[in-house]
Amino acid sequence: MMNLSPRSLSRLAGFRKRGVVVAIDDFGTGYSSLAYLHTLPVQVLKIDRQFTRRLGEKSRDSRIVSAILGIADALDMEVVAEGIENEAQLEKLRELRCMRGQGFYLGRPAAFGAWLSGD
Repeated sequence: MMNLSPRSLSRLAGFRKRGVVVAIDDFGTGYSSLAYLHTLPVQVLKIDRQFTRRLGEKSRDSRIVSAILGIADALDMEVVAEGIENEAQLEKLRELRCMRGQGFYLGRPAAFGAWLSGD
């Protein structure tokens, strides 16, 4: 996504105008780049689980999550923390004012077919 052509960026912007929400998954790993965040038509950052895994323990990860939340706030983006697996992680995210999350502690994944059929 970091090397998108102007045409591709225009298409993403068009999706956004139609109400499609674009998210960057696993933010903080791989090719995540702060330099591109303000130019990409993205509304959501999903914090990679490697940063939520040690929340509630003695680690620097809470400062990293806090920094990502600050960046997202400055850019008017929503944040979803991935990989919430216990109460300590959830409480630390609440303390850091991260209001969205996903993970086994919050709910098990649903089978896609069952979700589509309503079962």
